[in-house]
Amino acid sequence: MAKKGKKYEEAAKLIDRSKSYDIEEAVALLKETAKANFDESVEVAFRLGIDTKKADQQIRGAMVLPHGTGKTQRVLVFAKGDKVKEAEAAGADYVGDEDIISKINDGWFEFDVVVATPDMMAEVGKLGRVLGPKGLMPNPKTGTVTFEIEKAVQEIKAGKVEYRADKAGNVHVAIGKISFDNEKLVENFAAIAETIEKVKPQSAKGTYVKNVSIASTMGPGIKVNA
Repeated sequence: MAKKGKKYEEAAKLIDRSKSYDIEEAVALLKETAKANFDESVEVAFRLGIDTKKADQQIRGAMVLPHGTGKTQRVLVFAKGDKVKEAEAAGADYVGDEDIISKINDGWFEFDVVVATPDMMAEVGKLGRVLGPKGLMPNPKTGTVTFEIEKAVQEIKAGKVEYRADKAGNVHVAIGKISFDNEKLVENFAAIAETIEKVKPQSAKGTYVKNVSIASTMGPGIKVNA
């Protein structure tokens, strides 16, 4: 196991590992423990009591955070015809079809989110082996396969985030930056927590939300009352 740095160890001493904090208290403590010399991202982690081996207990979706994530997402749109102009007008960073597909196959990845119209998916699907492992493949569940291009691009630019349970049932979502006001981080946390609660699978048994914690990029995790 890699040895933790001095700043991390100092920050960890401020946290009571046996305690779960109210979110307001946790965010205030997070600010104290963020010691890096850059504007760290803030992430929330949910440990869920779900069995992801069962198709009806797989959790995946997207939502727009009230105050965004503090990061400007570069959006690539695969479209043709009138949808190209719609994407450009909505603020997409890159718009194209076969030309962009060729660039990606050559190793170009200067984008953060990919949106595609349904009629483009036959071609975009050929990029599955390169986009899939990076989590960039468009998906109807996250609203990135749609003819509503203007809405999709604007939501992403406004702070739309994707959430997805991994094989162990954990969901990690960025909810802002350390530089955010405490209230904005609290409200972003509340929004994603409410969403995770709403998407609880009906077949899930026992405790659904087992553990919740927040952490900055370089800081220790802080348990939050579920």
